[in-house]
Amino acid sequence: MSGEKKRLIIIDSNAIVHRAFHALPPLTTKAGEAVGAIYGFLLFFLKAIKEFNPDFIAAAFDFPAPTFRHQKYKLYKATRERAPDELYAQIPKVKEALEKIGVCVFEKKGYEADDIIGTIAKKVSKQENGVETLVLTGDLDTLQLVDDSIKVYALKRGIKDAVLYDEKKVEEKYEGLEPEQLVDFKALRGDPSDNIPGVFGVGEKTAISLIKEFGFLDDIYRELDQNSEKAGKIKSSLKEKLLKDKETAYASRMLAEIDKAVPLDFDLTKCRWQGYDLKRVTEVLEKYNFRSLITRFSGPEQAEEKETKAPAAKKEAKTGNQNNLSLF
Repeated sequence: MSGEKKRLIIIDSNAIVHRAFHALPPLTTKAGEAVGAIYGFLLFFLKAIKEFNPDFIAAAFDFPAPTFRHQKYKLYKATRERAPDELYAQIPKVKEALEKIGVCVFEKKGYEADDIIGTIAKKVSKQENGVETLVLTGDLDTLQLVDDSIKVYALKRGIKDAVLYDEKKVEEKYEGLEPEQLVDFKALRGDPSDNIPGVFGVGEKTAISLIKEFGFLDDIYRELDQNSEKAGKIKSSLKEKLLKDKETAYASRMLAEIDKAVPLDFDLTKCRWQGYDLKRVTEVLEKYNFRSLITRFSGPEQAEEKETKAPAAKKEAKTGNQNNLSLF
């Protein structure tokens, strides 16, 4: 692919659905159907489309079944509190809405959305010269993928503020660590949110210090196994912890590392974004009573018309219609 630089957006759909669900007040249709997560997801989607003007779009979803990580470590994510059923009920509807809008949707049994994202992003990076990939997400797990052609646009709080991470931004956040070192950082520190144990007694500062000093997990343990002069600089108490939990550290790295070789039927050309069919979008939005979003998807002319009708919208809000939120 030649010519000017093009952009692929990959959506970390489950992460954004979860963020939207918890960020917004409960929203329901006239029939009492919970739709807050769908609304927040579409708001963020629309904001990203307008801001980044992509040439291609793909959406990745977690498959609703145990992954290879659960099979290798039964306690993976075991400490996470189960989200309300109202949240899970909205995920298939988000998927349906995306497909209706014209976005390619991907999921794979045994894998998480992050694995699909990693596989697509790295494949495009290797095979499609001149295509920049932008990952839209609600957490920071995909920062390990960042390189000169892959960036991450992560929600900071709620669904309104987001940060664009390139290599420099990642290094700023993690005190000099490079994106490819983040997996080994997690192998040492662990990740409580996913119940990844790491090395017992090693916190964030110590993990960063070790990675900066040695480079990668393999380097640390090679020096320790050789009892090298460099390893001799590690405090004896820390050395004892590292040696005792060596197996756990490597198991943690396996859990933290995004699989970039998922067997996936992906064709970039099939994900080409040429804009959405307003009629089909309107059908989706009307189904969930998202009247305020219809003007956003319709374009500037309809947005101006909405401004002239602001008093009517306020009156509508007083009658209990909760679906006219404006976050951007």
